[in-house]
Amino acid sequence: MRIAQIAPLAEAVPPKLYGGTERVVSWLTEELVALGHDVTLFASGDSVTSAKLEPIWPTALRLDGRVKDPHAPHNLMLETVRQRAKEFDLLHFHLDYHPFSLFTRQSTPFVTTLHGRLDLPEHQPVFDLFPTAPVVSISDSQRLPLPQAHWVGTIHHGLPKDLLAPQPEAKPGYLAFLGRIAPEKAPDQAIAIARRTGMPLRMAAKIDPADSAYYDNHIKHLMDSPSVEYVGEIDDREKSSFLSGAIGLLVPMEWDEPFGLVMIEAMACGTPVIAYRRGSAPELIEDGVTGFVVNNEDEAVAAVPKLAELHRANIRRRFEARFTARRMAQQYVEVYEKLIFGETELVEEERRAV
Repeated sequence: MRIAQIAPLAEAVPPKLYGGTERVVSWLTEELVALGHDVTLFASGDSVTSAKLEPIWPTALRLDGRVKDPHAPHNLMLETVRQRAKEFDLLHFHLDYHPFSLFTRQSTPFVTTLHGRLDLPEHQPVFDLFPTAPVVSISDSQRLPLPQAHWVGTIHHGLPKDLLAPQPEAKPGYLAFLGRIAPEKAPDQAIAIARRTGMPLRMAAKIDPADSAYYDNHIKHLMDSPSVEYVGEIDDREKSSFLSGAIGLLVPMEWDEPFGLVMIEAMACGTPVIAYRRGSAPELIEDGVTGFVVNNEDEAVAAVPKLAELHRANIRRRFEARFTARRMAQQYVEVYEKLIFGETELVEEERRAV
């Protein structure tokens, strides 16, 4: 199958810095190539891939201080893809709703994976206007604000099977927080949970410039405790050790996150997760098997002693069964084939029957 993957230009694929969407696009692209497909990746020129790279802009826009208008390179990319559309069997976009107008007017099948939040009021008229534009959700919960969209599948993200792994030499001895120091991630809740349980907390998290005031005003003083250690931002090479050494990962989300990669990263290391019942958490965590889904701080505190009852080898097995990049790619291929042959309604009927 000749497949075009069209990535955002903000970060390289894979990203050199923070970039969840670009990481997923990279994993998907590499797996599609490994499955034998002819894949072209439209992305920034500093991307690294085993697919054919079609560089639209020399470097990731976030790293190119000369670019003042990021919309211009993205429009350049959309038109470049349109002009080459007949070279492909399927066009797969990762650009939110931006491809809808142009690509509903041409004949090559296309699909868009929606990676972000969809609950803003301005989303409603856009999806009302394009009721036939095929879209994939990354969790069922992500769909809820837009029932009118033309959903052709829910496909959970997946990691390369061997990207992260349990480290047998690590002796779990702390609770972990991984991600960003931001209001919606509720790091203050993680600190409160750890303090109430008497457990040390290690926080591997980045602080975006946009969140520096939040950190200074609300979080920094909470870290003035010997039981709280701020590790800073870590990369994939460090995550296996960090997560394997954790008794559990705390994910006290304060928003309906469409998908939380940190949860499946923990599972890849055999580490159980305690997450608030928001967004995708109930879909990703098998309660009492790979972690616990709780409603509030009190329930999270009560769940911490039960983490030791969960079998870490089984958590890793559940990751391999549910959240590998190969599984993700195979599910996308099924959707591609249905779109090419005009059978997208069957995709949803089969999914609901599972």
